[in-house]
Amino acid sequence: MISGNTPPSETTKSTSNTVIVYTDGGCIGNPGPGAYAAILRYGDSEKEVVGRYRQTTNNRMELRAAIAALDALTRPCSVALYTDSSYVRNGITKWVFSWQRNGWRTGNKEPVKNQDLWQRLIAAIARHESAGGVEWHWTKGHAGDPANERADKLANQAARSVTDADPIDIEGTP
Repeated sequence: MISGNTPPSETTKSTSNTVIVYTDGGCIGNPGPGAYAAILRYGDSEKEVVGRYRQTTNNRMELRAAIAALDALTRPCSVALYTDSSYVRNGITKWVFSWQRNGWRTGNKEPVKNQDLWQRLIAAIARHESAGGVEWHWTKGHAGDPANERADKLANQAARSVTDADPIDIEGTP
């Protein structure tokens, strides 16, 4: 499932067969240097996943946080994923169905932004369907939720440590 040695706090410890995930992503400027972080908890195990890019957008980092978290799980799992991104939560629970039906076009017939990452997120979610799937939760950012605050801190630290050697993550770049 996940491996890690840090015991989770009792307030967000997984008490069932569900992996608890908190994600966050952001940029310094938008676009600009950015990063994402995810905290995965299952029973007494915890894992942190962090990534950074020298040029990206807030929305891409929020999406990458969810993708990286789901990809970090070593087998299909039931997942409760908490995000402070309305873009990610609404996109995956409401908008994506019409985007797919409309050939990845918005209601205004414009191409969907970040289609590459939305498709990767859909694939990551599909890998967990057999175990109960992913349940999406929105949590208010900067409102005192310890796990959300920690994910935010990890993402901000990573974004502030970006170097010229880090990759670029702008839609349409390899």
